[in-house]
Amino acid sequence: MLRSREFTGLYAGFTLTVAAGTLSGFALGTLVDAQTGSPFLTAVSMYGATFATVLGALTLMSVADAGHPRRTVVLLQLASLAGVAAQAVPGLPLAARFALLLLLGFFQSLGTGARLGLLSEVVPVSAYARARSLMNITSGGTAILGYATGAVLLRHTSPQAVFAVAACLTALGAAVVAATVREHSVRLTRRPGLRQTWRANAELFSHPGRRVLLLALWVPNGLIVGCEALFISYDPGHAGTFLAAGAAGMLLGDLAVGRLLTAASRRRHALTLRLLLAAPFLLFALHPPAPVLAVAVFLASAGFAATLPLQEQLLDLTPQAIRGQVQGVESAGRMTWQGLGAAIAGGLAQCVGPGPAIALAAAASLTVTLLTRRPRHPSGGPSL
Repeated sequence: MLRSREFTGLYAGFTLTVAAGTLSGFALGTLVDAQTGSPFLTAVSMYGATFATVLGALTLMSVADAGHPRRTVVLLQLASLAGVAAQAVPGLPLAARFALLLLLGFFQSLGTGARLGLLSEVVPVSAYARARSLMNITSGGTAILGYATGAVLLRHTSPQAVFAVAACLTALGAAVVAATVREHSVRLTRRPGLRQTWRANAELFSHPGRRVLLLALWVPNGLIVGCEALFISYDPGHAGTFLAAGAAGMLLGDLAVGRLLTAASRRRHALTLRLLLAAPFLLFALHPPAPVLAVAVFLASAGFAATLPLQEQLLDLTPQAIRGQVQGVESAGRMTWQGLGAAIAGGLAQCVGPGPAIALAAAASLTVTLLTRRPRHPSGGPSL
């Protein structure tokens, strides 16, 4: 796949975008924690952009399947650049930072849909799972480096300087896509907009199999991200270690599941992976030593690889004409639930403390997984 100039460019742009998001999220979380000391606000600051992704999914996600997808990706990347650069302004009020966060989430959701729509055209269907696996692996590896780099930078410089680095990476990502990816054909026969978005969304949610898949993709993952959003409040000194361990576990899980298992094996092991995702986080209720928790987070994060077989099934159930929008809705919903998970976990932490809140969020994730382990799919929907 990397021999393809277009895929390589799309992949490199994605990697740079993930690196920028990791750095800016960690910097903002650290800044908010230092200014407020609030677990809730810290958690929301790290994942608050995901709340706005639902707005993109409900309003303009049809641009993901519109004409000139390359131009759409580049323009949305430039809009994100403006938001990240604004975060670097010293003395910016927290209210303004949170407003920028929501604006960034909106643009990022549309950009993700357009990027995934391009991916489904750049690579053949038979290579789609491997392409998504590679991007997920890269996301995990980039997050490890991002959190480690962010922790080092914040020891020697200010969060504003880290935001500036993130802005540079965002700009580079836009330049790479513009230079390497060619324009592709129009997939929609109608003009993209609010009406077209709603029409395709109605078609998406009318299928029972797709509804169950989306629930399984969104809720358990979001609650576990809520657990991760409490790492800074739980143990500021080891938060970077926990986040890096989680990113490493995600990388290993995606590598093993995406590269070593067949599609049938991935589907067969999906439930086990979904249970693994949440169970180790229950240890946070017992407050064991930090190395034990780092290992638990590493193992649990391998369970994020359950996303791969679920995404494959969703793609199988999606008409070619709206694949970009459907993948964008799936990604936006997953990210929105990450924000909801952070808010839920942060609210719990305000009442019971970070450790018990992490355990409660993990228990809720397990409950949802068990409730959806054998969904009914009367219209030929997939079995999870």
